[in-house]
Amino acid sequence: MAIRVMLVDDQALLRTGFRMVLAAQPDMEVVAEAGDGAEAIENLRSTAVDVVLMDVRMPRLDGVEATRRICAEPDAPKVLILTTFDLDEYAFSGLKAGASGFMLKDVPPGELLAAIRSVHSGDAVVAPSTTRRLLDRFSPMLPSSTAEPQHKDVAKLTEREREVMLLVAQGLSNGEIAGRLVLSEATVKTHVGRILTKLGLRDRVQVVVLAYETGLVRAGGGAG
Repeated sequence: MAIRVMLVDDQALLRTGFRMVLAAQPDMEVVAEAGDGAEAIENLRSTAVDVVLMDVRMPRLDGVEATRRICAEPDAPKVLILTTFDLDEYAFSGLKAGASGFMLKDVPPGELLAAIRSVHSGDAVVAPSTTRRLLDRFSPMLPSSTAEPQHKDVAKLTEREREVMLLVAQGLSNGEIAGRLVLSEATVKTHVGRILTKLGLRDRVQVVVLAYETGLVRAGGGAG
């Protein structure tokens, strides 16, 4: 079954370009388009969507607030933020709102297609190191100490899961974590899955955000 994609951008020309790229793929289908966040939310009431390509700077309702509302719904589609500038504060806010990652609008078509497939399969599509750089830049926006329940959730993790979480938050890939802890990559993937389940998170991007929020990782990538 084709991956059902909705394009959300206030620039019709950009939507046309993305649609042409996606239409050439046998495993993708553009099922809806929207010129702002409000229209995107309206479309989701009548159209089944797997992945939303979400611009951030739009009239009426911006992409960050639209992402927040979409991701709060049960069985929500995955959201991939599209931004003009790397390390944009809007991308940071989008990750906080529940997006599975972000891409630059001028990304090569092949990378965009791979990102959509990754998001659809449940993976985060932004490199952990990029997420870490993003959070390093905007970590002053995070509270210095956050709500105690998040710490209690982290306390549910086994010692090994906590080790894996810290390495994820410091920007290591599954392969790099496997090498560091002398585990198989499959075992690391299993640990990451359990971490997501126990903490109620959607993907590894949110693991990084939570690690910063709770002070487990400090700006600069070191363990707290």
